[in-house]
Amino acid sequence: MMMPLRQDRAQPTRQLSHAEPVEIWKARKFIEQHSDEELSLTKVAKAVNISPNYLSEKFKKVTGVNFVDYVARIRTEKARDLLEDVDLRTSEIAFAVGFQSLSQFNRVFKKLFRKSPTEFRARLLKRSTRQRTRKPAR
Repeated sequence: MMMPLRQDRAQPTRQLSHAEPVEIWKARKFIEQHSDEELSLTKVAKAVNISPNYLSEKFKKVTGVNFVDYVARIRTEKARDLLEDVDLRTSEIAFAVGFQSLSQFNRVFKKLFRKSPTEFRARLLKRSTRQRTRKPAR
């Protein structure tokens, strides 16, 4: 199962024998900070002052994930955290984290977590209800 990157981890998806190139580090940071906005390879490349082709090639080589998949992973990771808030609708979460459509969000989320956002939330709620009703051990 392909697990998304955690926001709080500052490491690429695969172990590297050398340091991450600074332009890729800057690109990843830019993506994480602006993931709720419309992002393109060109926009990120411009932000880190390199060509889009070079960024695309280098990004995949260093992280093991292509640009589009990386952005989707960052967004779904943020969405996963927001799904704990039952007052937010799934559609609100999808748009808040930067997806352009609810169907795209559902498709990407299910691909990464093997369940829909609704199923994921239901499991979270079931788990938290179970924990609240459990009596402490003596």
